[in-house]
Amino acid sequence: MLYKYKNDYEKIAMGLLSFIPDLKEISHLKACLAGYQTDDDRYLYLWKNDTGDFIGIVGIERDTDSHLLMVRHIAVTPAERGHGVTFLMLDALRQLYPDDEFMGSMDTAFLLARWEERENG
Repeated sequence: MLYKYKNDYEKIAMGLLSFIPDLKEISHLKACLAGYQTDDDRYLYLWKNDTGDFIGIVGIERDTDSHLLMVRHIAVTPAERGHGVTFLMLDALRQLYPDDEFMGSMDTAFLLARWEERENG
């Protein structure tokens, strides 16, 4: 289940975002998180599994005028990779934003293409 980011989740969010190769350096990680906290068009959502643990994170940028939603960041804990969590997070985003066109960043475009292929499959 997706949970919208709030300040109480800061350490968890930083830990999950640190799984993204470009965010290994702490200064990049902090700048990324600050961007989500200060930009009104950017949102972070954390994914909680059935046992109550946060195991994934997805960061989006949404243009409400053009109904475009860009998936900027997406990460899952190593133990949960390969179990479909990424697709579950994207499915949940689709439910939250059913009228938006999804697109990926350079880093997430391949994941979105695989998800859309499965979704339209």
